[in-house]
Amino acid sequence: MPHTAIKLTNLNKSYGKKQVLYDINLEIYQGELFGFIGKNGVGKSTTIDCILGSKLFDSGEILVNDLNIKEKPIKAKKMIGYVASEPTCYEDMTGAKYLQFVASIYEISPQIFVKNLDYLLKKFEFKEEDLYRQIKEYSHGMKQKICLIASLIHNPKIWILDEPTVGLDAMSANELSLLMKDYVKHGNTCFVASHNIDLVSKLCDRVAIIKDGRIYQIFDLKHEPSLRNKIQNIFLRLYQEKEVK
Repeated sequence: MPHTAIKLTNLNKSYGKKQVLYDINLEIYQGELFGFIGKNGVGKSTTIDCILGSKLFDSGEILVNDLNIKEKPIKAKKMIGYVASEPTCYEDMTGAKYLQFVASIYEISPQIFVKNLDYLLKKFEFKEEDLYRQIKEYSHGMKQKICLIASLIHNPKIWILDEPTVGLDAMSANELSLLMKDYVKHGNTCFVASHNIDLVSKLCDRVAIIKDGRIYQIFDLKHEPSLRNKIQNIFLRLYQEKEVK
């Protein structure tokens, strides 16, 4: 069995009296591209927030490369690169200053920073001169690209993306898909949450469907590739069923 990069055991989360996650159990393996799909508001982003340690959870356990996110939050977070569903960055900074700031948090050396930045600028077709403009002047797509670059600047072992193609043009979205595939080929782990079933079914090795804060089923698309053409129908049938009370 491959090493487990992310492990969620009996994860429960509520907002006040409203419970949003019910006994979530997931294992995401090192070197795999894992898809997490569901409609908006069913618990995808909340699950991610708990993995990142940005939200407390009621009960259960989360391990990131065997590190408990509650007990070793800093060490665990240093292994993760994260992209939110909407660009989140300091828009009064220039792109260059923002990336330097992110790199400093992860204690990246200047030499590694320059090397990684050069590679990522080419990958995302981001013009170097645009780095010296304030982020608030960027288009939505450019903001998304700078966040993607920031998420990878420290060479994380785990890359978590929440609706990553929002705001990207078709060429950039395709380049991102290729980058995700290449990323896991190097033994890294990619966890992508989306309601873009077509993207996930084509890209991912395994896919979990979440509904009403519960894991409905996990599909192994790598070992059963015929399921890639069936995921959308399974998803639609599930969500056409009567909601769980």
